[in-house]
Amino acid sequence: MDSNSEQIYMIEKIVSCLTYPTMGMVGFIWLLLGLFTKARLKPFVQFHICQSIFISIGFVLLSWVVSFLSNILSFIPLINTLVAQVTFYLNMPLLFGFSLIQVCIYGVLTYLGIAAFLGKYSYFPYVSEIIDANIGRK
Repeated sequence: MDSNSEQIYMIEKIVSCLTYPTMGMVGFIWLLLGLFTKARLKPFVQFHICQSIFISIGFVLLSWVVSFLSNILSFIPLINTLVAQVTFYLNMPLLFGFSLIQVCIYGVLTYLGIAAFLGKYSYFPYVSEIIDANIGRK
């Protein structure tokens, strides 16, 4: 947090933190409340809400593309076995019943949520730069 920035209130930290594990829904509701009350959101809250929504949309699109490609590759002889094995190993329970993909996703969301709760601007490659450029923080 910059020394010349405004104070970040606890409710803003909580909303910024909760917007990551809910895939942007808490942040979207906060945006709607701000719209109805005509309140101006601070750049800190805008940054985290936009970043969580952007990451959520990116995750959905990426999962659709990977699913589409794995379905197409499953029709090709010899490659279908490899695709099935890779899919199995990435989705089998690994740690406390979570797969490798889930552990990575929840790890990233936990990092982003904790950084938001601590009042810091978290960094996610490419996404943070796009959000910074669009909200005019830098």
